[in-house]
Amino acid sequence: MATVRETTYDLLRSLGLTTVFGNPGSTEEPFLQEFPPDFHYVLALHEASAVGIADGYAQATGRPAHVNLHTAPGTGNGMGNLVTAWHNKTPLIVTAGQQTREMLLLEPRLTSRRATEFAQPYVKWAYEPVRAQDIPGALLRAYATAVQPPAGPVFLSLPLDDWAQPADPPPPPRSVATRYAPDPEQLARFADLLAGSRNPALVFGAAVDRADGWPLAAALAERLAAPVWSAPAPERAGFPEDHPHYRGVLPFAIGPLADTLRGHDTILVVGAPVFRYYPHVPGEYLPDGARLLHVTDDPDEVARAPVGDSVLADPGLALAALVDLVPRADRPAPEPSPAPPPPEVTTPLSADALFAALAGHWPADGVLVQESPSNLSALRRRLRITRPSSYFTMASGGLGYGLPAAVGVALAERDTGRGRPVVAVIGDGSFHYSVQALWTAARLRLPLVVVVPVNQQYAILKAFAELKDTPGVPGLDLPGLDLTAVARGYGCHARVVQTPDELGEALADGLAADGPTVLPVPISTDPPRLL
Repeated sequence: MATVRETTYDLLRSLGLTTVFGNPGSTEEPFLQEFPPDFHYVLALHEASAVGIADGYAQATGRPAHVNLHTAPGTGNGMGNLVTAWHNKTPLIVTAGQQTREMLLLEPRLTSRRATEFAQPYVKWAYEPVRAQDIPGALLRAYATAVQPPAGPVFLSLPLDDWAQPADPPPPPRSVATRYAPDPEQLARFADLLAGSRNPALVFGAAVDRADGWPLAAALAERLAAPVWSAPAPERAGFPEDHPHYRGVLPFAIGPLADTLRGHDTILVVGAPVFRYYPHVPGEYLPDGARLLHVTDDPDEVARAPVGDSVLADPGLALAALVDLVPRADRPAPEPSPAPPPPEVTTPLSADALFAALAGHWPADGVLVQESPSNLSALRRRLRITRPSSYFTMASGGLGYGLPAAVGVALAERDTGRGRPVVAVIGDGSFHYSVQALWTAARLRLPLVVVVPVNQQYAILKAFAELKDTPGVPGLDLPGLDLTAVARGYGCHARVVQTPDELGEALADGLAADGPTVLPVPISTDPPRLL
């Protein structure tokens, strides 16, 4: 008779979940024993890195990923990036060990006391099977839950003595569709309002990229002769940023956002919240006289939107329907936005000069993973995303995601055979949140290049302090960090870059290297403007 462990591994094979991300603990060893040769275990040195790597891998492959964590302490270590996976809408199946059932009443060492509550509210479903034999069925339900829109992480707590128990017959294979079409009456109304609009504006978010909707988004913009913005603080790019209709990223504050959209009478938001704000800058949610229309696959986004009419739908299917329904406008196309002037090259470089140099040497099919909050405006101003699935960051605002996510994206590029070059831009503050991920990249010999703008401070917090008039905040400076020594200690190539020419040479060398390369770049210490 098959054991629960054997039946579970057969199910994981059938679901394509043969890559397991984790850091093993004693409560997971009965699951991991005699690890099958057709599976790949991706070892991270910390659970936060394991979750971040799995998130990047899932997003880049477009498929769920399996993360195996250690009972309560390990799950706690991974929680920051689990929060990010929730906001990123990444389908992760998170399993964690639990103590032996016979001892749970005693709450021995390494018991997860309230396991199903621990990961909430940042998982779609959390469960600890009542019987060992329920594990395969629970895993199948977890998979179906994780991939349903809005996709997201799920959590299973699995007692360590369950794996050797005799299994019930395996659950029958089944398929689950994950896309749903919009309500036709509401969408027809949206189309009429857009067709009758004097000056419409379009706002696209990350879900357009997840739905492979770039061509449809561009087609709708051209039919309407409308300018396009990215939603505030997007975790993925939803529109080709070299398109003449593209206007940039909306500010993530109430008043400035409304000011940016002033003059437009109809605003269509697709695949994003309405809206993602951070600093509270009061104002009206919309400019005077404007109407907002909202398309999202997330019921929570519909419920919390402060203004507008919403329709629930897969953004790709909704865009396809709107392209068919909306007649071509007879007004001229909007004039392209002027390119920013070339930045002055100083020593040290400004953030603009660094990213202008990076854009000048950018590989045509490159993938960008970024976590440099203080330099984000300069990065997005200078380096335009022109291909789908080419930009990844954290929707949560929490640090420690970008570096491991870049490792996961690079591994996905290898495993899928696409081989697209991956470059991470990680601030010197963010770099140390999940720095252990470098070791995994080195062990896997991934040709990942990590560009680190070094300003020796939490500059984003200085900018926030200036905006909110909170002087004298301690702990915002980061002197004495030797990034090259840290990177080399984890097995990476590393060199300090100080000029645009040096950056181009180092980037080319890093992308051709047999392993990861870290490139610290000293930049100006002047705090940026937050808005």
